[in-house]
Amino acid sequence: MQALIELLAGFIALLAAAALAQFGVILDSPARADREVHRVSDCPQAPTEALLTAQSKNDC
Repeated sequence: MQALIELLAGFIALLAAAALAQFGVILDSPARADREVHRVSDCPQAPTEALLTAQSKNDC
């Protein structure tokens, strides 16, 4: 009896999806693309003062 009820419910859902598809309604939504994450770092505006200084290359 339970299988018959599930079969009828599935058939009704199939008919409803077919009827709504005629009007352009899509029940299953497409998966969204993941967002890209870009990590950036800001360069300091003025060099920091220290007792010891070393030559550094500024890649900014």
